[in-house]
Amino acid sequence: MVLGELGSKLTAALQKLNARTIIDDEVIDVYLKEVAAALLEADVNVRFVSELRSRIRNQLRLEEAMAAGTNRRKFIQRCVCEELTKLLSPGTKPLKMQKGKAHVVMFVGLQGSGKTTTCTKYALYYQRKGWKVALVCADTFRAGAFDQLKQNATKVRIPFYGSYSETDPVSIAQEGVETFRKERYELIIVDTSGRHKQEAALFEEMEQVQEAIQPDNAVFVMDSHIGQACFDQAKAFADSVRVGSVIITKLDGHAKGGGALSAVAATNSPIIFIGTGEHFDDFEPFNAQSFVSRLCGLGDLSGLVREINEVMPLDKQPEMMQRLSKGCFSLRDMYEQLQYVTKMGSLQTLMSMLPGVNPGALPPGYEKQGVQRIKRFMTIMDSMTDDELDCKKGCALDKDLSRIIRVAKGSGTHPMAVVELLNEHKRFEKMVGKMGKAGLMKDTGDMANLNRNPKQVLQKLQTCVDPLVLQQMGGAQNMFNLMKQMEEAEDEMEGKKNKKGKR
Repeated sequence: MVLGELGSKLTAALQKLNARTIIDDEVIDVYLKEVAAALLEADVNVRFVSELRSRIRNQLRLEEAMAAGTNRRKFIQRCVCEELTKLLSPGTKPLKMQKGKAHVVMFVGLQGSGKTTTCTKYALYYQRKGWKVALVCADTFRAGAFDQLKQNATKVRIPFYGSYSETDPVSIAQEGVETFRKERYELIIVDTSGRHKQEAALFEEMEQVQEAIQPDNAVFVMDSHIGQACFDQAKAFADSVRVGSVIITKLDGHAKGGGALSAVAATNSPIIFIGTGEHFDDFEPFNAQSFVSRLCGLGDLSGLVREINEVMPLDKQPEMMQRLSKGCFSLRDMYEQLQYVTKMGSLQTLMSMLPGVNPGALPPGYEKQGVQRIKRFMTIMDSMTDDELDCKKGCALDKDLSRIIRVAKGSGTHPMAVVELLNEHKRFEKMVGKMGKAGLMKDTGDMANLNRNPKQVLQKLQTCVDPLVLQQMGGAQNMFNLMKQMEEAEDEMEGKKNKKGKR
């Protein structure tokens, strides 16, 4: 998880607070000191930490004066989350882009901040959402900049524009933008030269490029490795160009990430994405409230529900649930579920969205092995016939060794790997069958009445779900609470959609 060390310290402090029977001023002081120490260790500016503590203190005094029966634990928890969210969100909203219209986005930032790679990640993110995207390399200062962008763009199959002979970045940017505008591209991303606040000539060049292409948005790419030093650099960029939004890179497990996140205040622009690794998929949309909630170990169920709805088409969900409610779970169903899992991002990110589940509990290399295993299973299933995937009578693989050998040869795997897949499918099929018979897969029945008969649902969960799965989810009670909260989050999202529809 991003800023995992900070997250584990904030979660530990919160657990200590929840373990106390009486919440007095001394306990609150100890908790706030631990929160402040964790933030300072993550390189957050001392002034910001001091202001945060005093604001929480003032809120507590105000609440004490107003209401006597306040749940102090929950109130302190809410105060800390709200103040951390304010620290990471300047209050301004990022540019909203409309499909079908041409948008020019200019990327600016320091040398070595990962700007060119971030341009490709940004382009790939929107390309996957169905946008017509193109890249323009206006970096003539760094040797090999065009080669790097060309290689990146070729890997992800995105059109690009640049020149080996032209040395004027302004004319390259102008020509590239005009070319892609004529071809009706919806998102044109312009990569500019990396610069430092002391380099006046490069800053002047950046202003000229902005003047020539008139971008809809200027994205400042910030390197988290330099910590609090980001503040001065961010301010210098914001003074020279109209910075519309910020992307923070190299946040994968670096101690100084907190300094970079808090330095965003200098630009008065919102963070839109964070880079969490070198690969093109290591790129997450940023939501301050969701980020802080996950950081404090409180999860983000509304974000998880949103993620599930994005990955799994809404029109397919009732059909899938109907099959599962009857206890039917074919190899094709398993293949579809594995596809959705791979689209949802890293396992650690998903685990951090679940309250009470510790993503740091995963052993080193577990996630990588898991991804490889899923890909191997999907490759094996690609070598099966339609009848075998649908588990039709007379086509069962587990009863026919010749079929297992054929599938193993077709997928380039060992027959034991095919047997392993079939055993996993049987385990899931058994669990789905039990849950279907118990009515846990239906909209009508126990799942629709979680508040009415919680003990009955809890008992059914304990009998239906694999004990190992229950243990990983923090026990039956925690899994029950998650189901309840997810249902509430889904209802809340549905309510918001209905309100928008009425408008």
